[in-house]
Amino acid sequence: MSLSIWLTPQARRDRVKWFEKALHLFPFSQREQPQSAVLIQAISAAEPPLLERPLNGPLDVAAAMETFRDYQGDDIAYVLEGWWDLWQFDKDWELRPARVALSCFGPEFDNGTEQSAREQEDFRIDFGVDSHFLPRTDIAGSAKLTESNIKSLLRLVHEWERVLPVEMRKLETESGENFADRLQRMLTASGGVA
Repeated sequence: MSLSIWLTPQARRDRVKWFEKALHLFPFSQREQPQSAVLIQAISAAEPPLLERPLNGPLDVAAAMETFRDYQGDDIAYVLEGWWDLWQFDKDWELRPARVALSCFGPEFDNGTEQSAREQEDFRIDFGVDSHFLPRTDIAGSAKLTESNIKSLLRLVHEWERVLPVEMRKLETESGENFADRLQRMLTASGGVA
């Protein structure tokens, strides 16, 4: 699942400043976790990274921003791969770190979507698999704990909208489907609240 953010035209000139604000708002996990990473990409998402630097957690936004500032240009993308806490099921429910990737795209960077580079989003958060946010009828407690994950996601979206100059946002599933529509269909099919 991913969240795409388009900044207002005036704010796009300062997208790196706004990206730093967004990163400081993100609830990165403080639990024991695998390494995070900073990636710098140029021209296109299809190209290999110019730089890939591991970071030990918990993630330090200042260290990531220091690396980003060393690479500038309209065809550059910054990616911060980190972790945030979600309820996950593996024999039992447990709150533990889940991978997340936060990206900031320059106006000339081709992020691999069907849109021209100038029409693509400015920021994207890749939250990983949809299953963290969709209830499963075959697992006890699924509805309540996935609801908690959804609330975490929505709290983040609203916080970003409150602080960032957002022109438009879009929350999509891995298939490109609107998340709210998919969740509504699942709840209706399972007899949940519609």
